[in-house]
Amino acid sequence: MSDRASAGQFLDAAIGLLGRLRDEETDSITAAGTLLADTVAAGGRLFAFGAGHSSLAAQDLVYRAGGLALMNLLAVPGVVGVDVMPAPLGSALERVDGLASAVLDSSPLRAGDALVIISLSGRNALPVEMAMNARALGVKVIGVTSVAYASETKSRHASGTYLKDHCDLVLDSKIAVGDAELTHDDIPAPFAPASTVVTSALLQAVMATTATTLADRGIEPPLLRSGNVDGGHDWNARVMEQYRDRIFYRY
Repeated sequence: MSDRASAGQFLDAAIGLLGRLRDEETDSITAAGTLLADTVAAGGRLFAFGAGHSSLAAQDLVYRAGGLALMNLLAVPGVVGVDVMPAPLGSALERVDGLASAVLDSSPLRAGDALVIISLSGRNALPVEMAMNARALGVKVIGVTSVAYASETKSRHASGTYLKDHCDLVLDSKIAVGDAELTHDDIPAPFAPASTVVTSALLQAVMATTATTLADRGIEPPLLRSGNVDGGHDWNARVMEQYRDRIFYRY
């Protein structure tokens, strides 16, 4: 396999996964976008959470040009991104019982809000308990996960359940267990993960649905503009002032 061929194969694999989302998850995407639109229209707040590399897709929704201003990051110290040192500590924290409860107890989440939880495997204690406890608070939960993990791996939560078992809606990213799209005769491990690009695209499709659903109801969606276009900063300042009680990343 040449360098050029491997690049093309990876892009083809990612395109294939995106095509599956379009063909197989459109109803779920529409339902998720509608749930978020319902939350916005009812005065609720929006939050996103992911641990490790799953946090990248969550962060892509927050304070984003073209994105909903009301989407807030629910951060768990030590598991947002891969900047924790040493890096394996972040993976270990995902398996700690009770951490989700402590985070939710000190977060602004309340009944009537919506929380998007992103976990590729959905098997670790943190995302499972996050979904369970958030729903107990009266929060609507959208889970974004690869459903295949539930049949091919063992849950790491005491209940034996997965993220998908504790959500109001589930979006299946279709990512294969192991998150690696390519193999090579001279490379002993599979490589080229696609979960970040696919999950981010999946969630942006949800956000697009939310915006158009609100517009169809006669509600201007609270969108942010790029600060690199003329008038962008003024636009964003107006939106953030108008919705200041539902935005938690300002200060």
